[in-house]
Order: sequence, then structure tokens, then C-alpha cells
Amino acid sequence: MNDYHFHTRRQFLASSTMGLGSMALASLLNGDSLAGAAGSSGDANPLRPRAGHFAAKAKAVIFLFMAGGPSHLELFDPKPTLQRLDGQTVPASFTAGRRFAFIRPDAKLLGTRRRFAKAGRIGADISELLPFHREIADDICFLKGMKTDVFNHGPAKVFLNTGSPQFGRPSMGSWIVYGLGSESNSLPAFVVLQSGPRGPRGGAAIWSSGFLPTLYSGTPFLRGPQPILDLQNPPGVNPQQQAQFIDVVRDLNRMRLNETGDPEIETRINAYETAFRMQTAAPEVMNLAGETAETLRLYGVTPGQASFAANCLLARRLVERGVRYIQLIHTDWDHHGGPLNLETSIDSITREVDRPSSALIKDLKRRGMLDDTLVIWGGEFGRTPMGEPRESLGRDHHIDGYTMWLAGAGIKRGYIHGETDEIGYNAVNGVVHVHDLQATVLQQMGLEHTRLTYRFQGRDFRLTDVHGRLVREILA
Repeated sequence: MNDYHFHTRRQFLASSTMGLGSMALASLLNGDSLAGAAGSSGDANPLRPRAGHFAAKAKAVIFLFMAGGPSHLELFDPKPTLQRLDGQTVPASFTAGRRFAFIRPDAKLLGTRRRFAKAGRIGADISELLPFHREIADDICFLKGMKTDVFNHGPAKVFLNTGSPQFGRPSMGSWIVYGLGSESNSLPAFVVLQSGPRGPRGGAAIWSSGFLPTLYSGTPFLRGPQPILDLQNPPGVNPQQQAQFIDVVRDLNRMRLNETGDPEIETRINAYETAFRMQTAAPEVMNLAGETAETLRLYGVTPGQASFAANCLLARRLVERGVRYIQLIHTDWDHHGGPLNLETSIDSITREVDRPSSALIKDLKRRGMLDDTLVIWGGEFGRTPMGEPRESLGRDHHIDGYTMWLAGAGIKRGYIHGETDEIGYNAVNGVVHVHDLQATVLQQMGLEHTRLTYRFQGRDFRLTDVHGRLVREILA
């Protein structure tokens, strides 16, 4: 078969998958094999579980992604000096050479209007907006010296998730699945659950497999009886008929495999059978009817109602079923002032995420799952100490110092790492860059970030590009 026909066949298979269950089956039906560290030509199942570079602390990741940039100054990082200087112009030394999304460098400083209290044995400062977080202060590790490079939402979200502000790079979940495969043979290895009033800026690039085969892309799940579009049988086709169809296709593919020895055919056989199993497994995992009333109350789940709370509970259920990487995305943290502000709208969004975020940690812990599940909480950047001159309180995008937190899987519990300066502007101690966070997440999964590479267009690429250091200080 000449090159023209070879590429035409592959393009046809890739395009035809889009009618078989959104990105989930598009990836499952992709037959490309890997030439990198995570798989080799001839793998019958590229998603089979594999050992990493060394013993892992975590077997799964749950990323609670607060899309839009939560304000560290309203949530985790009170600054008495900022309160005292409220309404004054920020010193020029802080803003010289810096760029902002909307405000001028001479914008006035804005103290928070929120009260804080010490929480846990570690005495973490936690806002009145997050009362349930106070109950898990001794189970999480606060990263109060976070830094990133990109101050516009779409590119910043892509940067946090892929290591590059440019579209087209593989997401962290895709890299992890590429490196380790999946413990589940009936669900996607990488699942995306969304909540909030709209999708995130950056869209599917946040969970894309980039130049990796689409097998490693995140699969968005929808609420309802069909969490994956077009996965169910066509009208008039019952499960027995579908099984018979799969058997016939498998036999034909095996005949072709025996003739050609093409290992991609073996991969495709496995993909069809996995897709068939997903028809039962995906609706089952989304059905919360088997959860106790106490568990539903813990998370704040209203049965039958889609919410961030329901997604947190689903994340635990997905980990139990062997899913490797689960990303929850909750939007509308972009509090500039106006409709999205620090006076009223931040109250509603924190109510939506506070209780279930805390419940997830408690639930994982009591089930013995926090020891090998890594939970990440945070957004693409923070908010400026300066306010925006609008009719209601707000802050601009800020990349030089903000807060995220981690929990579980060998991360120190009840630990505060890093700090910002006296007005919450610059990270000054314990600085953790986005690439450092990515390197540390991979480390806990048993993957050395400089060794997890994929050759593309003549170059070996990795999640952290040419950057990133392991943040050893936060490891237990």
C-alpha cells in the first residue's frame, strides 16, 4: 500500500470516529501506536496500566480547576499592610515593567472586606467565604507563592494545563495517561467534568492530547443517562445484536491481522471492545442512587441536579473505578467588578465549591483513598492587590503571587509553603512556578518530568518544556 492510500485510510478512520461518542470514542478508536516511553509499536492495549520511572505515591489525580483566577487576597492570604494602605497608589517599584489586563499601573490599592480566622493546628488563614475549608486545613498543603507567566485567561489556562500558552500541546492529564495507562478497561482514562454557567476560555485545549494520539485526550462527561454523546446503540439495535456486531468486526480484524501483522489492528480490536463495555460502565458511574444519604449531605448534592458538588462525588467514584486523571472545571472566578465582583458574586461561587471541595478530602480520607489520590485546587492565576475602578469591588488578573493547594499522595499535610510580600503582590519565599507544580505532580505519579517525552517534528517535547523543578519541600 503506497503512502497516499496509507494516510487516506488513517484520516478516514480518525474523522469517522467523531460520530461514535464525542472525543471518548474518537480516542478509543484511534489506532496509532506510540514510539515513546509510554508504549511501543505492537501494544495490544496502549492504555494498559504501566509502571512509571519509579514507585509512585499517587495512582490518580483529581484537579479541581477554579477557572477565572480566584483571589488569594479574599480567600487565603490576608495582608494587614494592604488594609492599612487601602485607597493609596501602589508604589511604582512594584509595577515597573509589568503588564496588566485592564488596570493602569497607578491603580489604587484595595484592602479586602472579608474577615479571616486561623484554622487547624497549622493556623492557616482562611476566609469567612470558605468555612468548610477550615475543617481540612490540617489535611492540605497551601502553596502561597505560586507564579505563572501568562495574564490573559485563555492562554493562562492552557499554560497551567499544558505547560505552554500556545494551543496544540498535550495536557497534563494526557501526559500522565500516556506515561502510565489506565487501571480501568471500561471507562476513559482521563475524564473532564464541567460546572458553572459556561465553558472555560481555552475550551478543549485544556484537556487536549495535542500532538499525542487522541487516545490520550480528556473525555468530557455530560450529566444524564447518556454521559457520552452517541455512545448508545442506534434505535432497533439491542445489546445482543451489538455484541454480535463487535464479534464479527473482531474476527474480520483478526483475519486482517494474521495477513499483515499490523499491530494497529490489534489496538483497534481492543478499542471496539472497550467502547462496547463503556455503554454500561459510563451511565453506571454517573448514577448516584447507590450513595448513602449521609454522603450526599456531606458533599451537598441534590439528587438529580448537576453541580460542582455532584462532580466532586463523581470524581471519587471515577477514582474507585480506575480512572487515572479527573479534571473538574468550575467557571466564573473572574472578579473584576461589575456583575462578577468581590462583594456578592464571590459569595455564590465560594458556596458552590467550598463544601464539596472539603467533602472530597474528607471522603477520600475516610475511605483510605487520600493516601494514593492527589488532589489539586486552584486557578490559572490570582488577582491584583489593586482594585478596578468599577461600580463594585473587583481586581485584575495577577501572575506574580497567588495561592493553590494540594492534598494526598505523599504531599505534606497541614503545611504552608511560601508567602507573598506585605501587600500580596510578589511571591517572595517558597516560590512555585507552574512548571514546578507540573514537575511535582508527575513526580508523585512516579514519572520523572525530564524523562517523560514524546518526539514530534524532530524534537523531544515534555510537559515542562525546558523548565520545572521538583518542589521537594512539600513532599512528606
